[in-house]
Amino acid sequence: MSDNTHRRASRPAGRQRPRSRPAPVVTVQPARRVAYSVLAAVSSDDAYANLLLPTAIKRAALNTADAGLATELCYGTLRLRGYYDRVIELAAGRSVDDIDLPVLDVLRLGAHQLLGMRVPSHAAVNESVSLAREVGSRSASGFVNGVLRTLSRSEASEWKEKVLARAKNADDRLAIEYAHPAWIIRAFRQSLTAEGRVDELEQLLAADNDAPRVNLIALPGLIDAPADAHPNEYSPVGFTLGHGDPDTTIGHAGGRLRVQDEGSQLAALALSRFEPIRAGEQWLDLCAGPGGKTALLGAEAHTGHAHLDANEITPARAELVRRAIRPLAEVPEVSELDGRQIGEHRPNTYDRILVDAPCTGLGALRRRPEARWRKTAKDVADLTVLQASLLTSAFDALKPGGTVAYVTCSPHIAETRGGVLAALGRWGADAELLDTAAALQRIAVHELDLGDTALGEHAGTVAQLWPHRHGTDAMFVALIRKTAR
Repeated sequence: MSDNTHRRASRPAGRQRPRSRPAPVVTVQPARRVAYSVLAAVSSDDAYANLLLPTAIKRAALNTADAGLATELCYGTLRLRGYYDRVIELAAGRSVDDIDLPVLDVLRLGAHQLLGMRVPSHAAVNESVSLAREVGSRSASGFVNGVLRTLSRSEASEWKEKVLARAKNADDRLAIEYAHPAWIIRAFRQSLTAEGRVDELEQLLAADNDAPRVNLIALPGLIDAPADAHPNEYSPVGFTLGHGDPDTTIGHAGGRLRVQDEGSQLAALALSRFEPIRAGEQWLDLCAGPGGKTALLGAEAHTGHAHLDANEITPARAELVRRAIRPLAEVPEVSELDGRQIGEHRPNTYDRILVDAPCTGLGALRRRPEARWRKTAKDVADLTVLQASLLTSAFDALKPGGTVAYVTCSPHIAETRGGVLAALGRWGADAELLDTAAALQRIAVHELDLGDTALGEHAGTVAQLWPHRHGTDAMFVALIRKTAR
């Protein structure tokens, strides 16, 4: 008998060496896996959640309940990401900049489940640890386990108090309370002040964190809204569904019914309906991608016997425009020119032009929650230069007497009133600001509360829509006419 055999045999009963047991395998729920995949793509690849999530849900074949869970997990985490980062720093005792990005996204997703949803702590922690094990190291899974267990030991209200106690000033406190970067809060305050409505700031911030309703449009002249539809309060062509799956309704309509925010509808209709259409008019959608407003303008143009062209410089977005306009009775041509050169290529050509300019997207934070963390105040300067170039190009492409609708999905003063004032200053007597607010009021089904719409010493007005006041994206619209001389 060997010495080892002797030692094993002589070990007293009841003191056998314990056998190691494998850790239980926790399967990550498909909804959480889908949500994490979208969060990771947003963080690492600058993906857009509203474009990626529907595809991920379909690819995973999630049922209705799991699709809803994945949506809340993804959008809820993105909306409150800045706040959750502050909580994670407290719980982890380190800056989020020192945490590997894949692991940080796992922590953000877990934090939302623990602090923003009624998910049992064991489910949130265990599945997060499993996710961390897949995307990181063994030490990463232990780190995630420790941080989330720390989070689970205190109520959500207690964590908010801890974070608020570290606020540097009033704006930082609002940034924590409503999960908006401070620079966006300052921009919103400035815009509301211009309307005489600065007291609405917190209402606006709260509205940005509400999940938006699914709003649809029935392309005019092509199809009517379903019998059980609830008409929009303001848009004459928009509606919401009382019940049923919007995807099913849209799928049966051949592209003539589609999802579109009520504010986007009103912005396009401001151009098509501010005055009667004269047969033979030439229209242009200068920055057409992804094509929602193009489709509406195309339907309006056909009804009024006008002709619409579309332009989109990015090939992938130009293809989206072509798909969007297929259901139209008259399908517009889609060019892929640099919009800043349209005025040079097609001077004095169009009666109406829509400039739905690239912008910060601060008006659509309900639907694109990641935009609040992706954009910075430094981005505004570059965007306003581009917006000015596009607007000038469009103005050159107008016939004398023609009208351009300048539209942004942003309430930032530099992208809205400031940009229009600068353009009017450049053009002098060659341009006239129309009464945009009155035009929108004539279009709207019910009266719009637009606040102060005056623009300096100009006789005309501008219009700003708001999520907290109108239930729409924060769309800005200004109608500018090229004077006939």
